[in-house]
Amino acid sequence: MPSAIRPIRRVLVANRGEIAVRVMRTCQERGVSTVAVYSDVDRLAPHVLMADAAVGLGPAAAAQSYLVIEKILDACKQSGADAVHPGYGFLSENEDFADACAAAGITFIGPSADAMRKMGSKTEARKTVTAAGTPVVPGDNGPTGDGFPNAELALASARKIGFPVLTKAAAGGGGKGMRLVATEAELPAAFDGAVREATSSFGDGTVYLEKAIQQPRHIEIQVFGDTLGNLVHLGERDCSIQRRHQKVIEEAPSPVVSADLRAKMGAAAVAAAKAVNYVGAGTCEFLLGADGGFYFLEMNTRLQVEHPVTEMIYGVDLVAWQLDVAEGRPLPMTQAELDARRRGHAVECRIYAEDPVKFLPSPGRITHMRVPDGPYIRNDSGCYEGSEIPVHYDPMISKLVVWGEDRKTAVARMRRALDEYVVRGIETNLAFHRRCFRHDAFVAGEYDTGFIGRNAKQLAPRADEAELIAAIVAVALDSGQNLHAAGKPNGTSAGVPVAAASTEISGWRRQLS
Repeated sequence: MPSAIRPIRRVLVANRGEIAVRVMRTCQERGVSTVAVYSDVDRLAPHVLMADAAVGLGPAAAAQSYLVIEKILDACKQSGADAVHPGYGFLSENEDFADACAAAGITFIGPSADAMRKMGSKTEARKTVTAAGTPVVPGDNGPTGDGFPNAELALASARKIGFPVLTKAAAGGGGKGMRLVATEAELPAAFDGAVREATSSFGDGTVYLEKAIQQPRHIEIQVFGDTLGNLVHLGERDCSIQRRHQKVIEEAPSPVVSADLRAKMGAAAVAAAKAVNYVGAGTCEFLLGADGGFYFLEMNTRLQVEHPVTEMIYGVDLVAWQLDVAEGRPLPMTQAELDARRRGHAVECRIYAEDPVKFLPSPGRITHMRVPDGPYIRNDSGCYEGSEIPVHYDPMISKLVVWGEDRKTAVARMRRALDEYVVRGIETNLAFHRRCFRHDAFVAGEYDTGFIGRNAKQLAPRADEAELIAAIVAVALDSGQNLHAAGKPNGTSAGVPVAAASTEISGWRRQLS
């Protein structure tokens, strides 16, 4: 029997940065008012300035602000919000938060707490999806199915699985608690280190083992369910360009996934989601072996950072879908309709405030910013010129996304967009992205999760000819814009003031060294 429609009138976004801005834009288009929450250091952040109302949460530390359930619920009460969108990170996959929202009569824009519980623990998720027929990476969840109590039992299991193996934390992601173990001698220390890191990161030291798939690709399938029992998938995203198990570049579709493989992986992801009666946006992550075999890794019970590439090739707004489903409406499209409208190729670069060689955060004030523009370019950002990138949170500046009729066009468009991107005052990973999009193997689509590690020297930024051209293009566009606004002549036939270009290039060299 169809559920009653429950219109959402005011959404509190329990997050910050680009995802908070992203959610608010869709809400505004639908005529839904928005509420921002903010810590002391985010008082002037874009999501705060964009919202219809804003409520302070207190100190900068997330554990004292964005992660405090009681403060978020109190902000809902103060602002009159009848729904909460958790974004990603923070409380987005916290089943206790989903339960607390329900108890307070507030619509949680996401899956049920029960689905979160079943998929939030990787050991429980492996058992659940295996029962549903979804293939998982060969491994062992421990003698009782809840992790290994000590290194000795883990070693005995690893011998049966066969080396190399991975230690993995049952409670988390982002590479925390993950260790590649190549030999028996390495396992005790790796296991103990994994338990310590998992305990520190998640408050849960449960560790299990998986067979290490050599040179895999990281492929994820976007799934979506409604309260009426409908479940669909929106194809795959290739997230194999990673450093320290953190995604850096994503694209859709994958260069190596055929239509037949897409259908099989999509069916496996939908089966996994159906096993927990999944509602809302979710993502099933898989490892894809060189032989075409694929294995379930985990399910993220929220909207992914990289959801824009899916939106670009399907021409949909996934946040709008989230709102529809949360109101009790059916999915806007069937599987057949989605399959018929997939078109072109999209690529996303995560632009971070970080050293482009060591990938260490580079907090500080953005003194100048010029973002790329032009056809089929999207820049989801949570900061602006003059913004402070604080030390307390993920240092993402923006997600730069482009679309093209095919992969070759999309790669060329991203290369051009990166060449236009200018950020001053802090270090960024823009130079890394520029080099990656000029690397022959990446351009050919020939990469896996070890790509950055194997090509570290070639990807390490330096002022070679191609990068100097990129810097000159950025200076030309930036300087030309500033001079036009001031009503002054360019002063050079190329439209680039010599002094400005010289200063910028030398500064760019310093950033790359």
